[in-house]
Amino acid sequence: MPRFAANLTLMYNERGFLDRFSAAASDGFTAVEFLFPYEHPAQAIADRLKQHGLQQVLFNAPPGNWQAGERGNAALPGREAEFRTGFERALEYAQMLACPRIHCMAGLVPDGANRSRMREVYLANLAWAAELTKPAGVEILIEPIAPRNIPGYFLNYQEEAHAIATEIGASNLKILMDLFHCQVGEGDLAMKMRKYLSDAKQTRVGHFQIAGVPERHEPDTGEVNYEYVFALMDELGYEGWVGCEYIPGAQTSAGLGWFRKRW
Repeated sequence: MPRFAANLTLMYNERGFLDRFSAAASDGFTAVEFLFPYEHPAQAIADRLKQHGLQQVLFNAPPGNWQAGERGNAALPGREAEFRTGFERALEYAQMLACPRIHCMAGLVPDGANRSRMREVYLANLAWAAELTKPAGVEILIEPIAPRNIPGYFLNYQEEAHAIATEIGASNLKILMDLFHCQVGEGDLAMKMRKYLSDAKQTRVGHFQIAGVPERHEPDTGEVNYEYVFALMDELGYEGWVGCEYIPGAQTSAGLGWFRKRW
């Protein structure tokens, strides 16, 4: 049975951020993820994790100016120093939170940009990050994001992401396979899962995320049969975490019927 992590950026928004940990634990989650921790001291988050018996499984490296619309800088020429300084900060948080994964957002493609040059920068930054984190046992994740959801995002498709990871060749560089984005942008979820999880011990898929399609609400809403998807994860031997990166349709706990059937 898949192991689910509550995404505290999107879930439990009825509460302040640091109060969401207790809510997730009360609802039966044993792990959490979120987008960015940097507005809070790492120790404050670590205390909440320990207090409520939760494991931190994923967060994002600094994405540039999020409020201004930036969505990462790992593939942006001229921003290499900023990316690396931000990533070093992320690694400090990961070590404080005992978090084994950091997601690096690629960024938006500027008008008139040279995509080949962006890819070179992306590969160089990811290779550097993977080398930096390997001694700490931390994985670097990259995520294909559907163009509908973040127009202009540099990385959109599973095949692209796997080609990049294969080219770099770092054992701790993995793919965040967000099934919401995959369905919106590509479809054919089961065949893609079979392709990229054909050998569960060798797969480059390091993490899944889920949400109902198309509204991005609970996974028991919309067009994707997640009961089938979860059974397929088991069939394929996936033992990692599944992040619940969805927007609750109403109050978070009230929409967890799909989850309560599993604990």
